[in-house]
Amino acid sequence: MEHQPTTAPREPLVFRAGGILFGVITHLWFLATVWYLFPFLSSTPGTSSEHALWIDACLTLQFAISHSLYLSPPARVWLGRWLNRSFYGCSFCLLTCASLSLVMWQWRTVPVVIWQMSGIWAVMMWAGYVGCWIGLFYSLALSGMGYQTGLTDLLHWYKRRPLPRRTFTPRGAYFVLRHPVYLSVLGLLWFTPTMTLDHALMTGIWSAYIFIGSWLKDRRLAYYLGDSYHDYAAQVPGYPGMLFGPLARWRRLEGTKMSTGDGDPQPASV
Repeated sequence: MEHQPTTAPREPLVFRAGGILFGVITHLWFLATVWYLFPFLSSTPGTSSEHALWIDACLTLQFAISHSLYLSPPARVWLGRWLNRSFYGCSFCLLTCASLSLVMWQWRTVPVVIWQMSGIWAVMMWAGYVGCWIGLFYSLALSGMGYQTGLTDLLHWYKRRPLPRRTFTPRGAYFVLRHPVYLSVLGLLWFTPTMTLDHALMTGIWSAYIFIGSWLKDRRLAYYLGDSYHDYAAQVPGYPGMLFGPLARWRRLEGTKMSTGDGDPQPASV
């Protein structure tokens, strides 16, 4: 009986060194992005410009579009032709960090205040904002932080071990809703003591993207995980209070068979 290899074939030393360097740079950039994103999302600082709203709209859209395209199954198949799949997670993390860095670097302010809170209301907004950051990392930990940043894939590659098939097991917040990560990001956008016009533009575009992205993520996970995810989605809504639509609980169609994604054992990152 033929046995599957337990270790990956050896690559040239230069390739190994390059892969390690790529992983280190990616994760350092990830930490720097989180560091600067914390104050940015709370106040969206930037310079003023005559065409501020158009520039900001393009910045927010480039993140949403590139993020969705990179995660789509066709893009994953195309990239797999020339990109070692062990580096797909890192490359996605790097793209996300680069896209967010561009947003923060080129952001333009519009000093038109929609709301400005003070006193206890401002404190509550700040508490909600910090709480959403905690909720974000909690949710990412539940779904596998190492898969989101590509660290898990990278460590298996470094140890020359094949990456096991990733399974989906609901835990914690995932028993209540399907998209706790996206819900946390929604909170980061809305919990701000001062909502300016440029911040409102970013909040509106990214809020719409989050709901569209939630629907796309459901489709990706149903493609990769098959009936197991469909059964899960029939029991848990995408968001609390969703009573109808694609982000509500799904109807289980008896006798149907969905793809198990055997061609790619690893679901894409969030």
